[in-house]
Amino acid sequence: MPEYVTDADDPRLADFTGLRDVELRKSLESERGLFVAEGEKVIRRAVGAGYPVRAVLTTERWLASLADVLGDAPVYVVSEEVMQGVAGFQVHRGALASMERLPVPPVAKVLEGGSRIVVLEDLVDHGNVGAIFRCAAALGVDGIILSPRCADPLYRRSVKVSMGAVFAIPYARMDNWYDGLEEIRAAGFQTLALTPDQSVTPLDTVEMGDRVALLLGSEGDGLSSRWLREADEQVCIPMSPTAMEAGVDSLNVVAAAAIACHGLMRGATEPVSKSTSQN
Repeated sequence: MPEYVTDADDPRLADFTGLRDVELRKSLESERGLFVAEGEKVIRRAVGAGYPVRAVLTTERWLASLADVLGDAPVYVVSEEVMQGVAGFQVHRGALASMERLPVPPVAKVLEGGSRIVVLEDLVDHGNVGAIFRCAAALGVDGIILSPRCADPLYRRSVKVSMGAVFAIPYARMDNWYDGLEEIRAAGFQTLALTPDQSVTPLDTVEMGDRVALLLGSEGDGLSSRWLREADEQVCIPMSPTAMEAGVDSLNVVAAAAIACHGLMRGATEPVSKSTSQN
């Protein structure tokens, strides 16, 4: 049965406290092994991917629409004002679910059976990480590997921006950055480093092997000089010469990722196996 709560400071709502406070949420979510899914569609996708529901915070008008996916999880019903007081912002999609995290698989598990993967180096913006997951999942990429400093794909904003695509594509996090590409290369992947440098090979002309890993760098600095050197080949998305003359010499990382993921799938074969969860 739903429990009606009238106080934003009620301890039963602790999983949902201060959702706009990044440092607080990092600490709280790590300590409790949880993440927060926002909105009916995203909650359904998380449940469908096998993430157990810890608790739900919702308003009266969204209660019935979620009844079939919540199981025995506690459901706390609050007013719009209390919801905003707990979360720190107006929750337009009407519902928040606290979900239990599943173990993140090792890099080797994500690599096996895949033919096309994306490797992210030090992308710290949660929205950009979520958007790239959405691009990669939509275009058929088999998995994503994160460098140690990349933002958390299960942080609320990442999940929200991805529209739940973070649950649809396997991912893993490297144990260390310095030797991170060695394991990928040892698994038989050709490594392509995306750069705005227009003097390197255009991505659409690269001869791709059976297994290819596309390396994408951080929002401002791009890939590190080490990863650029270590990659089998540096590639670019050709820019308009007119735009270049006007000073527009690159794309933002999400736009670049979408175009590059589309190019990456050229000649891809179906993976041997594919998982939609982190089991």
